[in-house]
Amino acid sequence: MLTVPGSTHSGQNFCDGVSRRSLLKIGALGAAGLTLPGLLRAEAAAGVQKSNKSVIMIYLVGGPPHQDMFDLKPEAPAEVAGPWKPIDTNVPGIQICEAFPRLAQNMDKLVAIRSIVGSQAGHDAAQVFTGHDPKQPTPTGGWPQFGSTVAKVQGNTGTSSPPFVSLCYPCTHGPYNEPGPGFLGTSFAPFRPMGPTRHDMVLNGVTLERLGDRRSLLKSVDRLKREVDNTTTLAGIDTFTSQAMDLLTSSKLADALDLSKEDPKIVERYGTGDPTKFMDGNGAPRVPQCLLVARRLIEAGARVVTLNYSKWDWHGGPNNSIFKREAEDFPVFDQCVSALVEDLHARGLDQDCSVIIWGEFGRTPKISAQVGRDHWPRVNCALLAGGGMQTGQVIGATDKLGGEAVDRPVTFPDLYATLYRNLGIDFRSTTVPDLAGRPQYLTAGHPQPLAELV
Repeated sequence: MLTVPGSTHSGQNFCDGVSRRSLLKIGALGAAGLTLPGLLRAEAAAGVQKSNKSVIMIYLVGGPPHQDMFDLKPEAPAEVAGPWKPIDTNVPGIQICEAFPRLAQNMDKLVAIRSIVGSQAGHDAAQVFTGHDPKQPTPTGGWPQFGSTVAKVQGNTGTSSPPFVSLCYPCTHGPYNEPGPGFLGTSFAPFRPMGPTRHDMVLNGVTLERLGDRRSLLKSVDRLKREVDNTTTLAGIDTFTSQAMDLLTSSKLADALDLSKEDPKIVERYGTGDPTKFMDGNGAPRVPQCLLVARRLIEAGARVVTLNYSKWDWHGGPNNSIFKREAEDFPVFDQCVSALVEDLHARGLDQDCSVIIWGEFGRTPKISAQVGRDHWPRVNCALLAGGGMQTGQVIGATDKLGGEAVDRPVTFPDLYATLYRNLGIDFRSTTVPDLAGRPQYLTAGHPQPLAELV
């Protein structure tokens, strides 16, 4: 919600409970409700160069079944292969699941990674969003997630959008949630416009004309001087408050979130979903429109947009086999991901915007007695697109059961090194200070960007 001093809602001032010191607030910026001017101030402090490179990161909550999606094993025993059959793609020699006909026709724009190793064993979004193994030593405050790090290192691209926007729906089951800004602090938390708050990005009775007049704005808040901490002056905070106003009055961010401003045919191409579906407290809804909103946010100037999509923790059970869930989810996934990839190319964003789609681990080769696949950290998969990468290929291979990587093992740090490279960030030399002031490198170990993609 946007809060302006003096605004009322249901007869109460500041219904979100923040103090008048928080002059502006948009969305749920972190658990504490970070003010937008504070976020802009943090970006300015970074003092870094601007670029138009960007990343859309799609988290498949719960761990997708790699051998049912992009690494089928039709020659394996039935209790491993399952019922799905592979189909040819538009790249000779590459096959994927028959439930993905649209993706198959876009394989020339995609990269399938079949050999991610070093995944965690339990549900935890930290490795997906930070690239760091949660079992390894962690600095006080925790590792910042990717978008927070990018916001710290590169800042924003202008005044029209924060550098890091999260479209992830909150889950009551903690491990599925984004880990947050870690030791970088709430100033680098993502801007979160999802849920009811995206409909509250209004000015609560304050007109755009009034906001456009800086003198009028300063006069309207001048009466609050006595309520401002003695150590803080309005002149000192005005720069960042004005930037927050610029963001609002530019309308780019609000427009990006408003799908009524998109061509209805484009919206239809992505498909529709129900935000309440799979919202059982430990998953994420299946909302294809979020992929379209992510593209619109990138065009509005965001550097990193993250989102969580559906729930993939399919252990099976009575009347709920993994293949029943796949039959429901795969066609929707096929449609919206294909629409995003086609959209990026049609709009000339494929060279600058990287897309990565992945989960926290893979799934067991053997189908369980409950007709499900359980956690399998030994090998994982990912789907990449855009970013000027060499697409139309598969990287890595697994054994005949899809249980072990036998060629070209790829790690989370390797993929993060690739994403940082695509953004123009020198991950080998760039550091960010932790809470003790110690410089921390962006990736663990000594990873290399995937040479096949350069």
